[in-house]
Amino acid sequence: MRVLIVETNLSLGQVWQRHLERHGIKVRLETDQSGAIAALAERSYDVVILNLVLKGSSALAISDLASIRNPETRVIFVTDTSFFSDGSVFSLCPNVCAYLQADTPPDDLTAMVEHYGNHA
Repeated sequence: MRVLIVETNLSLGQVWQRHLERHGIKVRLETDQSGAIAALAERSYDVVILNLVLKGSSALAISDLASIRNPETRVIFVTDTSFFSDGSVFSLCPNVCAYLQADTPPDDLTAMVEHYGNHA
């Protein structure tokens, strides 16, 4: 399984990356939109973990590109704000399968990745 993490907080992204890799998942970590676009141009991913509020980037554009490149790719949005807490993001992005707080325990995030990634 391949996972792309797009998170501007490098330390947080690395925590997630190491945890997923310990579970045998291949992970690429990017910190901005240009890195995410380059990653999506190179290969398909089963799951994209994407901070909904990226500094200087558009998470919705990244989600759309992931969906265009591979309609089976699932997106897990994470955030540390209440932005889209009403669930409206699910109507904006057809490939979104989950919306989590950024402080979700890595074990829980990994379980979600394994669940949605195995169904991609």
